[in-house]
Order: sequence, then structure tokens, then C-alpha cells
Amino acid sequence: MIDRLRSMAIFATVVDRGSFRAAAQYLGLAPSRISQTVSKLESELGVTLLYRSTRQLSLTNEGHILYTKVGEMLQAAETGLDAINQMSNQPTGELRVTAPAFVTQTELMDSLAEFARSNPGITLKFDFSDHSRDLIKDGFDVGIRAGLMQNSDLMSRSIGRANRILVASPDYVASKKAPTHPRELELWDWVHFTMRPERTEMTSDTGESASVPINIRVEVDSAFALSEFAVRGLGLTSLPENLASRGIKRGELVRVMPEWSIAPLNFYALWPDRSRRESLTLIFIRFLASKATSL
Repeated sequence: MIDRLRSMAIFATVVDRGSFRAAAQYLGLAPSRISQTVSKLESELGVTLLYRSTRQLSLTNEGHILYTKVGEMLQAAETGLDAINQMSNQPTGELRVTAPAFVTQTELMDSLAEFARSNPGITLKFDFSDHSRDLIKDGFDVGIRAGLMQNSDLMSRSIGRANRILVASPDYVASKKAPTHPRELELWDWVHFTMRPERTEMTSDTGESASVPINIRVEVDSAFALSEFAVRGLGLTSLPENLASRGIKRGELVRVMPEWSIAPLNFYALWPDRSRRESLTLIFIRFLASKATSL
């Protein structure tokens, strides 16, 4: 029976991930092992569960029935584990978390490390990427996002923010007339992050506000690439202060208009309304929220 339950769980994972290869990567098994397990389950049951083609998998009617029942079984098992975790001083289990790559250069890493040290029974699997992941489709329990919150069916909670500053290379700044107001930056070249608005909101030390349209010279989907192109003299960019400070200390970047500040980058934790590991997810998010500061 235990082997049969394991085979059904693997089958459900194949359906959730959309392919044998994706399920194998998620479970840490060889794709051939996954395929053999599902084929053996079909043989034991005497039915075909999946239609296989070179492009995709699809459920047969029998496969759909089994997948629904297996999903209920797995959800019940996770609920049981959650109930035990709520009564335990040392919660156990696995959490899969996705976050922007540049988070590794912020003080949020201190909070993540502290959580790991404080909860040795929880295995944390992180995906640091500047490409937004689909939490449900890609099987993540928690997603950390930066910027403005978009309308979403996911639950969310603020967990901090990162201060940003405007920087460029010394040579690029030297090639321009020193600006006296942000509106003069409209004519400067910008290195722009794809997922950010094409305007930069700035506030002076005296409280004056300015909204600066960005003249995009280069557009990238990586915070690290923003810094690297700015260092190479391709224009202005706004960077998290921790990341920018490294270039400034090396003399590769200088701050532009320091008397004006840029709106900070807010961080949020997102998770499905019906999380697979609800108690672990909430323990993790509440911990981060309790540590929320300027990152």
C-alpha cells in the first residue's frame, strides 16, 4: 500500500508540473524513474491515466478521477502535518520560496538566515530569479515580490522595503551639465528595469515632488545588469542602496542629485489562499513581517 500511495503522489506531481521532466526535477529523481512509476501504476490499475505526446501530457477520464482523489488525499495529509506543526515547538517540513535575485544583496538575507537558524526542522528551498514565477504552477509556497502590488488572487503581506538611490558612472556624470532639478534628467540616458514604471518619482529634502519620465537607453530584466551597464557609462539608473553602495565605494558609481530621494522599493510576501503547508507558510511570513525594516 505504501508503494501504491507513493506512486499516486508521483503521478499527481507529474500532472501538477505538466511533464515527467519537470516532476523529476521537482522531486529530485531521474525522469526515467518517474515515467516507470506512472507506467507501473497504470499497469497495476489496468487503465491509462495519461495521454502522452511529444508536446504535452493530458489526463484520461480515469486519470482525472484519480488525480482529483489523490489531490484530496495529499491535501488531507498536509493538513495533518500542519496541525502537528501548530502544536510543536520545532515545526518541520519543506518550504519552497521564490524571490528576486537582487534580494541576495539586501539585508533581507539576514532575516532569511535567522529564520533558517531558528527553525532547523524546516528545509528551505530558494529560487532567486528576476523573472516572476507562477507560485501555483511552479509549486512555490511563498513568493517575495518587490515594487507596487498588482491585483492578485494571492494573499499578501508587507515584509519591508529597500531604499533606492540614483547613480551613474563618474564619466557619464562628468559629460553632463550638473542638474539643478529632476526635470533636467529627462534628457539623460537611463538604464531601465523592465518591470518598473517608465517614470521615476522623486522627493526633495524640502518636500517638493517631481515625476521624471525615463529616456530609456538600455532596458534589462536583471538588477545586477542595471548596475553593470551604469558602471560602463550607459546612463542613470536607480538601484537598491546596498547594491549601489558597492559601486560607489569602488569609485565606479556616483550618486546623482543626493538632495532628492527616490520612492523606496516595497517588499511583499505572496502565498496561495489554500497553501500546501499553511502553518509553515504563515510561520515564515509572520517572522519576516516581524523583522520588517528598511532593507
